[in-house]
Amino acid sequence: MIFGDITRRLIKGWLATVCLFAVSLANANGMLPFKVHDIRVEGLQRLPVERVYAELPIQAGDTVTRESVVRAVQTLFASGNFEDVQLGRDGDDLVVVVAERPSIARIELSGNKSIDEENLRKGLTEAGLAEGEVFQRSTLESIAGELERQYVSQGRYGASIKTESIALPRNRVALKIEIYEGKAARIRDINIVGNQLFDDEELLEDFELHSTGFWSFIKGDDKYSREKLSGDLERLRSFYLDRGYINFSIESTQVSVTPDRRSVFVTLNVVEGEQYTVNEVKLAGDLVVEEEQLKPLLIVKKGQVFSQQLVTYTNDLIKRRLGNEGYTFAEVRGQDHNADDENNTVDVTFYVEPGRKVYVRRINFSGNAKTTDEVVRRELRQFENAPANTSLVDLSRQRLQRLGYFSVVQADTPRVPNTEDLVDVEYTVEEQPSGSIGANVGYSDASGFIFGANVTQNNWRGSGNRVSFALSRSDVRDSYSFSHYNPYYTLDGVSRGFSLFFSEIDYDQTSVASYAADRLGGSVTFGYPISEYSRLSFGGTYERTDITTGDFVAVDIANFLITEGYLFDEYKLNASLSTSTLNRGIFPDRGWSSTLGLEVAVPGSDYGFYRANWTGQKYFPITQRWTLRMRSDVAYGDGYGSDPVLPFFENYYSGGIGSVRGYESRSLGPRSEGLSYFLNGTVDPDPDPIGGNLLTEASIELIFPTPFAPESRSVRTFLFVDAGNVFETERDDIFADFEPQDIRTAAGIGLSWLTAIGPLSFNLAKALNDQPGDDTEVFQFSLGQTF
Repeated sequence: MIFGDITRRLIKGWLATVCLFAVSLANANGMLPFKVHDIRVEGLQRLPVERVYAELPIQAGDTVTRESVVRAVQTLFASGNFEDVQLGRDGDDLVVVVAERPSIARIELSGNKSIDEENLRKGLTEAGLAEGEVFQRSTLESIAGELERQYVSQGRYGASIKTESIALPRNRVALKIEIYEGKAARIRDINIVGNQLFDDEELLEDFELHSTGFWSFIKGDDKYSREKLSGDLERLRSFYLDRGYINFSIESTQVSVTPDRRSVFVTLNVVEGEQYTVNEVKLAGDLVVEEEQLKPLLIVKKGQVFSQQLVTYTNDLIKRRLGNEGYTFAEVRGQDHNADDENNTVDVTFYVEPGRKVYVRRINFSGNAKTTDEVVRRELRQFENAPANTSLVDLSRQRLQRLGYFSVVQADTPRVPNTEDLVDVEYTVEEQPSGSIGANVGYSDASGFIFGANVTQNNWRGSGNRVSFALSRSDVRDSYSFSHYNPYYTLDGVSRGFSLFFSEIDYDQTSVASYAADRLGGSVTFGYPISEYSRLSFGGTYERTDITTGDFVAVDIANFLITEGYLFDEYKLNASLSTSTLNRGIFPDRGWSSTLGLEVAVPGSDYGFYRANWTGQKYFPITQRWTLRMRSDVAYGDGYGSDPVLPFFENYYSGGIGSVRGYESRSLGPRSEGLSYFLNGTVDPDPDPIGGNLLTEASIELIFPTPFAPESRSVRTFLFVDAGNVFETERDDIFADFEPQDIRTAAGIGLSWLTAIGPLSFNLAKALNDQPGDDTEVFQFSLGQTF
């Protein structure tokens, strides 16, 4: 802390004075030695007399000498409670006369902005200035000087500190520390002298500090700071070491301040030296893992230009490999030596010190207030009483992160006290919302009163099960659904999910433009893990669909119903293969995922068809906080056997959030326009989308730090470009087969926010090539959909 060494600097000044004062006092008495009959303390106001007795190294019955008097005064002064201490004699009694230091009643701070008040008070406490502590003026003065030095290190050369102590009743004081921080000096120029191989612009590119530029008023990168300059010097050394200049050195650093203390000039004098290549690469030390297994981890190769970055990377790889064998605290040091200055080559040797093999005593969790211990422990791949394995500890952390229940998962392996071969694994998690809830009440002329509610919870009551139910009721339509998914239906990770659904429309209460469908059914699915990242699922669904046509119905739909009927009982089997390496369950920014699915209406169904789909996404890190996401969806369906086409009520739809933004939800693709029956000489005034049997979509997103919450994992901002559409390949019209010119595109900006009631998504989008008849939408909003 900023006051870490202040107390030690205060002791030396008064120690000699105390000793001389005590000796002279004893000699002046002229009656030493003597045997103490009793001890009397005078001058106390606030402290109990027992405190003095406990500190005093003289007790009744002891013989007092000049040396014991000196030691007693030193001890009482060292307690820090007294401003003055005198020892005298009254007969055979030892009289201790003290003057107490005042205690600190309160500390008032003002003016501090660049140093957080909490950290400032912590530093004051460590230096001995805290409410209730004994006040020492020398400590306050030293702290004022130390604070000024801290502000100077930040480039605030005009900073000043004023301190004041105000006497209060009962031997107490109030301290006021007024801070004037001033403005940080701006860097006018950073000049590097002695560089011949690289120009200043290239060397300064990775610096945190820069001379004043156009964006400096936003970035603040021209504000001088000693700590930032030290970091930049290390980056400069790394720049040369990573390019083989092992003898590079920074000879001097000059920081010049203008007379008005507003501008700083920084000059660095460097010696570049010669570039070296690697001659020999060796392993040394205690190789508890066979050398042949470690050699592939040697990224540094003979003949390469020497790179300290590659040496450090190799160190980490070997440490991780040893950690996988239980040597958690292994040390690996890659060192360059035997430099041949004539041929500009250097040998690199990696020294391995594995230490003792380490075992896991206990695995502990903290922060999971809602999620049960069973749910988190079943994701572990590192077990208790087994050798500590770095990869398994990290894999367990990744699996916990991918659950989507936690915003942060951290793993630590502290050594068990007083042991050399035992560690505990500590997982610290921060829970986040893992579901959504919604309700709506309204009224419309077409549907009358409307009431709806829905709840989706991916971690129902902390059990790790996903539960979802929804209901909607109106004068026209009733719908209900329920689903349940248990990811650990069996202990070895077999999952089971089932769902029930029902929807019905009262046709006497409304008019239907195209068609409407009553649906009733249920499904069950089982999933089997085939690797750490992949799962194979199988299931079955029964669904009854009852179709009613409206006033305007597409010709193809009408012909289909005339041929096939209006009631369909379908028995479907489905299978899917899912793979995911995403680093988080919600708002990931690393890894990829893919799902390949197939659904078939089996014999015994009223109509035979199949549907196949593939969806995938991948995140490409650009920097630590900027990420590129690419998504693609492709789906196709068709009839089989004597059933030639995909039923229209199984068609795919496109448009809206999660699809092609900038267009209304499910609005793209073929419509009933020009394909409807005429009633009383009229045509459909508002043609409906009817979907298609071929879906193709793609999206690119640039994820960037949210301006008002750059460190938050519950808010995400992004730029996007979407493209896609649906097609009906069995129809002989404009949407027959796939035509690239029919792909719709849109671009915009979006924000997703994980709230207590579920993920909220907002998008502003512009359709780039919409056509007449397309339903576009600039602002779009959704609740409960994650990306």
